[in-house]
Amino acid sequence: MIKILCVGKIKESFYRDAIKEYVKRLSKYVKIDIVECKDYNDKDPSALEKEKLEIEKHINNKDFIITLQIDGEQLDSLSLAKKIDNIFQSNPNITFIIGGSLGLHDDIKKRSNMALSFSKMTFPHQLFRIILLEQIYRCYKIINNESYHK
Repeated sequence: MIKILCVGKIKESFYRDAIKEYVKRLSKYVKIDIVECKDYNDKDPSALEKEKLEIEKHINNKDFIITLQIDGEQLDSLSLAKKIDNIFQSNPNITFIIGGSLGLHDDIKKRSNMALSFSKMTFPHQLFRIILLEQIYRCYKIINNESYHK
């Protein structure tokens, strides 16, 4: 199973529709669970700590945890597919964690088995869920030697 922990909710219906489409496509390969954690006002000095506590409620200690961080390791799609395939050889679950506008608390980063970056650029958190789902879908197409547009 793949779990995606996200800080914040999806507001726009076109983002929800795209997410729903990729979850449907992925259902052929893997169970996907998307968990939305409450985000807090960035003017609140304890916001990052509160978001950390929300995220920790959904982390299973047996899961392989991949945090999405701007300073994480950058992989091409083939390498990510191999990585995911290898992780599932010894772990039943992968949990991806996408922080909110404040990023991720250092304690969450320390719990991570891998920090992954898709780019040095900053993406809107709602859009990034779709980008992550698309890349996971692409990984499964690669793992199963199925064609997919380039």
